[in-house]
Amino acid sequence: MIDSRWPSHPCGRYLISDMKFSKKCAIVGNAGSGKTTLAKKIREQTGARILDLDNITWERGRLQKRRPIEDSIQDMQKFIEEDPENFIIEGCYGELIESSLKYSPMLIFLDPGVSQCLENCRNRKWESHKYSSKEEQDKFLQFLLTWVPEYYRREGPMSHLFHQKIFDEYIGEKMILSKLK
Repeated sequence: MIDSRWPSHPCGRYLISDMKFSKKCAIVGNAGSGKTTLAKKIREQTGARILDLDNITWERGRLQKRRPIEDSIQDMQKFIEEDPENFIIEGCYGELIESSLKYSPMLIFLDPGVSQCLENCRNRKWESHKYSSKEEQDKFLQFLLTWVPEYYRREGPMSHLFHQKIFDEYIGEKMILSKLK
């Protein structure tokens, strides 16, 4: 999945700035795996639009209440179809990522391991598009720090098992990244 087009740093981390990405990408992985960071780097390189799946998965202002999956899929498809050759979809929602694959994006599976995901969650900057303040965001941190390690044990569309299945079955362009710099 990784080839010589992507130079590696001496410590074994792949240098995002040296990678060449498609203008159509679907990024999946655990919370804290670096999906949003990678999406922004890809946007810098390609100019592609980004859809953070959190924004269509939860009811506005109520991150604890999930919208019907059909509504989220419809919103995602509408976003993609506005410019089907220029989009980045990113999130941990396997069923949404799986649904996006009919548009033939480059599938990127981020799997840096639990320790890195936890560190990234602890160091996460304020996500103003999701929370009214950093303090509000930090109210969910303890839950997130408990939820992240369950990724490799849980079942369902937000699990490592489901993400790996999507990756393994996808016949389009794809890559797994475990160490990013």
